[in-house]
Amino acid sequence: MDLGIKGKWALVGGASKGLGLGCARALAHEGVNVVMVARGAETLSASAQALQKEAGAQVKVLAVAVDITTEAGREAIWAVAGGPGKAYDIVVTNAGGPPPGDFRDWGREQWIKAVDANMLTPIELIKATVDGMAERGFGRIINITSGAVKAPIDVLGLSNGARSGLTGFVAGVARQTRLASRNVTINNLLPGAFDTARIRTTLKSAAEKAGKSVEEVAEMRKKTIPAQRFGHAEEFGQTCAFLCSAHASYITGQNILTDGGAYPGTY
Repeated sequence: MDLGIKGKWALVGGASKGLGLGCARALAHEGVNVVMVARGAETLSASAQALQKEAGAQVKVLAVAVDITTEAGREAIWAVAGGPGKAYDIVVTNAGGPPPGDFRDWGREQWIKAVDANMLTPIELIKATVDGMAERGFGRIINITSGAVKAPIDVLGLSNGARSGLTGFVAGVARQTRLASRNVTINNLLPGAFDTARIRTTLKSAAEKAGKSVEEVAEMRKKTIPAQRFGHAEEFGQTCAFLCSAHASYITGQNILTDGGAYPGTY
């Protein structure tokens, strides 16, 4: 299927590895020019170079090693040489989740950091790009949040709270007529258990708490998933690419679960 987005520009956060890289790769393979953002310069550069080789010379792949949660970092993205400025057609927001733990141990500093990264930064990126999208008559914003928004995980309280705040914000702004009627959609993509560095951190915390090995906890977790496995970044990226496509123009304000059937609810 031709997704109808060849030649457009995408900004992808957390793109050096994991789910962010999966999204960047899927978009680039559709002919989308991609600006990849992450804090780790070495890993990001290697990932961008590899993706450029995969996608070919007809696609631009740019790497910006900055902290996107800061105003200076975002300004560097808008100013990157060869990029589109703020005239992005696609924005995929993605920040590393806060560390797991017990809410009794978190103070104001930890909460502010979580909200800043996982709620306020996506909002700033939306604010900077969405009106331009509406003027041009095309826009796709995908926020990578978490399946924990629908089924909270006790040790991920910082993430549960911050990401739920973003979810509530998106539910309202995505339904603004001046955006939806101009072919601008905003959706949240909720990953369940994917084979990434993030889940390995969570599994390690759970293993220490339960007095079991990481391998034992991982196998137990897989058994709670109807698909009986963890997801792969590549399949997550393909879902992201479809939501960014011309064919997804009637989908907005939604929370799309990709969790192998793990969430047990009807709604």
